[in-house]
Parts: sequence; C-alpha cells; structure tokens
Amino acid sequence: MRPALPALLLTPFLAFIAGAQTPAKPVDPLHAWIGLKDGSSLENWDQWHIAEERRLVAQLLAVQGPRTVENTLLPFDRAEMNLTLAGNQTQIMFAVNPNKDIRDKAQALAQVVAAEGAAVSLNQDIYHALAGVDITHADAATKHYMERNLLEYRLGGVDKDQPTRDKVKQLQDRITEISLKFARNVQDDVRKVTVTDKTDLEGLPADYIARHKPAADGTIVLTTDTPDMTPVVTYAKSPKLRQAMFLAYANRAYPANVAVLKDLLDARQQLASILGFATWADLATADQMIGSAPKMKSFLDQVDVASRDRAKKEFGLLQDFVRSKDPSALPMTIADSQYWNEQYRRSAYAFDSQSVRPYFAYATVETGILKTASRLFHVEFRPSDAPVWDTSVHAYDVYDAGQKAGRIYLDMHPREGKDKWFSESGLILGMKGEQLPEATLVCNFPGGSAEDPGLMQFSDVGTFFHEFGHMMHEVLGGKQRWAGQSGITTEGDFVEAPSQMLEEMFHDPTILQSFAKDYKTGEVMPLEMIARMNRASYYGRASWVQQQLLYSTYALQVHNQPPAQVDFDALLKQDFARFNPYQFLPDDHFYAAFTHLTGYSSNYYTYVLDKVIAVDFFSAFDPNNLLDGPTALRYRHTVLEPGSSKPAEQLVQDFLGHPESVDALKTWMDKEFEPIPGATKK
Repeated sequence: MRPALPALLLTPFLAFIAGAQTPAKPVDPLHAWIGLKDGSSLENWDQWHIAEERRLVAQLLAVQGPRTVENTLLPFDRAEMNLTLAGNQTQIMFAVNPNKDIRDKAQALAQVVAAEGAAVSLNQDIYHALAGVDITHADAATKHYMERNLLEYRLGGVDKDQPTRDKVKQLQDRITEISLKFARNVQDDVRKVTVTDKTDLEGLPADYIARHKPAADGTIVLTTDTPDMTPVVTYAKSPKLRQAMFLAYANRAYPANVAVLKDLLDARQQLASILGFATWADLATADQMIGSAPKMKSFLDQVDVASRDRAKKEFGLLQDFVRSKDPSALPMTIADSQYWNEQYRRSAYAFDSQSVRPYFAYATVETGILKTASRLFHVEFRPSDAPVWDTSVHAYDVYDAGQKAGRIYLDMHPREGKDKWFSESGLILGMKGEQLPEATLVCNFPGGSAEDPGLMQFSDVGTFFHEFGHMMHEVLGGKQRWAGQSGITTEGDFVEAPSQMLEEMFHDPTILQSFAKDYKTGEVMPLEMIARMNRASYYGRASWVQQQLLYSTYALQVHNQPPAQVDFDALLKQDFARFNPYQFLPDDHFYAAFTHLTGYSSNYYTYVLDKVIAVDFFSAFDPNNLLDGPTALRYRHTVLEPGSSKPAEQLVQDFLGHPESVDALKTWMDKEFEPIPGATKK
C-alpha cells in the first residue's frame, strides 16, 4: 500500500505555486545532513523538496492535449521522487541524528511530509491525468508502473467524494502521528538492570565483564541496548538476571504504548472501513503478493503444518538435556530459552558460541562482508570521504565495471538517542542516467570505540549479512528509468527475500575463512570449528519458524478484528501457547516495543513468506562455488537489478523457473541437526 505521506490538497498547493515564496535551495538537495545546523535548516530542506513536488504536479496538471508518458507520467514520477527523498531522509534524521533538537524536529517534519503525500494520493485530478495516459506502445516496465500507481490510488480512496477523501486524509495523518509516537517511545526507553552481586555475571564473556565496571557502591548497571542485552540472556548462568533482563527488554515503552497502539488500530480500522474493507488486514494485503488476509492465514497454517512436528522434536531434545543437567530448571521460561539452547549446543555439537567471538571482531566482519558482496555481485566498494551524520558512520562508494553505481553508509553501533533496532533504509532513489542510489544500515552491534574490538556472536554476523542483502537490492536495483521502480520498491512482502537469501551465504566455509580470523593472533577459523558452528545452527530452525509464526499471527490478529475487542495480553498468551513450548512470563508485554506493528502492520508474515522464497533461491546456487559460479550473476540480473520493474512473482519465476515452494523450507529445516556422537563441551 502506498506509504501514508500526508499533504495539502491541490487547491492550496496551486496557490503556493502561484504566489508563495519558494524555500531557499539547500546546501545539498540530495543529502539532508550536509549543512544541517538545526531544526530550521532541516525544515527548509524538506520544504524545498515539497515545493519541487508541487511544481512538478502543477506541470503535469497543466498539460493541454493528449496525455503521454513524457508529459504526465515523467513529472509525476519525479514529484513522487522528491517526496520519497524528503520522507526517507527525515525518517533517518529522526532515527540517527546525534542532536536531540534535530530528532524532535524530524519527528514533526515526518508528519508534514506524510501529509503532503496523502494529499497527492487523494487528488482526483492527478489520478485522472495518469489514467488518461496512452500506454499502448509503452514498454513492459512502464505499463507495470502505471498499473501499480493506479491500483494504489484506487486503494487509497481517490474515487470517493470530497468529504470522504478529507476524512481519509485526516486518518492517514493521524496514523503517521501515532506511528511516530510509538517508535519514539521505544527509541527513548532504554531500561537499566542493576546487578548487586557480581557472581550473577558468571558465564558472561570476559570482555563483556571488563566493559561493565562496578560503581563506587559495587553495583553494575546494564542497559537494554542489544550489545548489553543479548549476551545476558544467552550466557548468564543466573536465572534471576536473565529474567530481569528479558522482561526489561520486552517491556520497553510499556505501558505508554498500550494506549498508543489502541489508537493506531482504531485509526487503521476506520480507514479500512471507509475504503470498503472489512479489516485493516484486508486493505494492507490487497496490493501484496499474498493478495488477501484469508490467503495470508492459509499460508501461515500451511507453514505451521510443515514446521510444528519438527519444532516439537527440537524442543524434545532440549527438554531431555535440561532434565539431565538441572531438573529444577523445568519448566523452562521464555527468558531461559536462549541460555539453555546455548548449553545444549555446547553439549550436543561441541560448540560454544563464545568460542567464535574472537574471530568476529566488528572491523573484520565489516571488511569480510564487503569482500563477499564484491565477489558475489561483481562490484567494488571504495571508502568514501562523503560527509556523514556522525563520526562513527562509514561511507563507501559502490563501483560497477569501473563506474560509480551508488553509495552506502554503515551506522553500526549504539549511541544515545539512536534507533535501537537493525535495519536498512533507502536514502536516495536511483534513476538511470540521472541519479545514483544511496542507502544506509542502522544497526546496534558491539564495538564502536578504540578500546572495544566489538566481538560479535555468530548470530550477529548473520544479521549483518541479512541487512547487507537489503542494501545490495537497493543499489543494484537502482538503475530504473522510473524512480518509483528503483531498488526496494517491490511489493512489500517480497522485500525480505533477497536479504534472507544472503544470510544463507554465512554458513559457507570458504566465505567464512576469507574473513573470520582471530583478532589477536590472525588465526583463520578452523574448518572443524566452522562445521560444528553450522551443525549447531541447524538445530532450532523449525523452532525459529514457529516463533515467526507467533509474530505473524499476532500481527494479523490485532489487525483483523474490531479494535475494541483486541486484548493485547490475552492474544499474546493465546498465540504464545500455540507456537511456543516455553513457559510464558505474565509480565511480558513485548507488543509495546514490537515496532514492526507500525511498519509491516498486519503483514509481518513477510518474513515467513520470504524465507520460503529465499531458501528456494539459495538452493539454485552451486554449494561448492557460491560466489564465482554463473548463478550469482544470474541472480543479480534477474532478481536484484529489475527493482520493481516487474511483479515480484515474475522475479521469482524468472530466477527459479517455477513459483516458490514450501518444500524448500522443509529441506532447510531438515538440515542435519542430530547430536554429534561423543560430542563434548568445547
């Protein structure tokens, strides 16, 4: 569905074009952070792009005579590009700018940009102008682009009367405002766990303990930032500390976001009803690959059948292990799950995830992923001296066949006020022959200071590969004629497929040995260690799928019934009991910080659908020659480079030669995970 970027309707912005003062041209119209001194300069930057959008809209509406691709669709696309540019970079400044005043202004401006987009999406004159373009002789990409735009307009309510369109705009504005408030509450709520007995830190890595010095009174303060939280729930022997950290993390923004989320569901349901849909989930899936909420539920049920028995087998192995080691730990709570899974992997596969951390110092991993992507996608990454928004950010120019093809930014470590999640964001949409694409990663990995090498867990490295997959899609798909088809502008439930495919590369010994080296000795990670790490990682795959089904089902359910009937806690307990074998903790209110409820809304199923597609994609590669075989270039050409110039289903068909199949997921889950005979802890 078209993002709810709000607006002023046509009459006021024609008045603006006629007589209002044009904002001063920014120091750099393509980069909001260059020359950014304060909130007012960010506001001028946004208003300049809004003025450009309005100028282009006025130009296309002023056309006399036959409407063509050149005189109507082209200015429309460039108008949309200006709004997207303003929206993307305002959101990034909200998420990462070190200056709180700028973040505050960005939060307000995001609503202004959203309002502008909503008005454009509800303007009947623009819709009729586009519908009047003769595309009989246009190329296939242009026809697809026009069809998608007209569909989005119809789903947005452009065919409603003026009072209804006014109400739609009000609701879209309201949804934007509430979503930003939800995200800000999570972003700002960094909770603390105070350790009064240092023996509670037993089991944690030595470098972790060294970074957390006791205060004068002997207490040690930990935060819910990921580099603090993840090691505790994975390694701490103390059940009390694990549970305290788990609940502190799960309850960020609780209870503040309960009312916020209720307001969001209510506004979404009102909008769906006005637009003729029974529920928000019906509206949100109408322009996706899945097609409808009932089809989504059917798909989730199919995956449940495929994964449930496998997940039960995995949990049975774990439960038997815990019973043999510490019967008092049964039944296990959800706060204990990562710890006991780690202990089981140590015993069953002779794999201690701490043992690989010295091979995954952050700087080494960054270099390794760049080298891997360079070989796989036949591009080159050169350090760039481009201005960045914080000194910790690394910028690289991307070269393809010796020509600059785009730029990427890596903002990879936590800091005060920064978004606490792991994500990729487009900054600039590429346009063939006119504008190069740019994108950024916003992550929270360990490291970022001279005294901290940033030793990562193997799951962190997998996350890095995942997010980098998004970025390569953004850059390599950024050579379209139409900005609106550039990079990750496909159907929303396809966007995770390329990123999840790249995750699979992480298990390859050749790739790992190219960069996984001990940060002190330079020793390459031994093949035997890689084999144990991979074998251990195969265990738990079906349980991971079940966990994703929990999130997907919960996101669907809260958006697929009258908001007044939604009981967040009752639904969470119900879904937890269905998909999770651990004991539920009554104080767990994770939905208050589940930011995907504002982004993907009802459509979290995207991760499950795209895992099915991703492992099917990966199965087409030669396991003995992942990077240099012919499949890599074919994947680049057929899946990434087209952007959204084709329907996502066609991209899948072009590469696989058949539609995606759950059979590939079954094979992926069945990867050998039986315990290794005679394994001992290492």
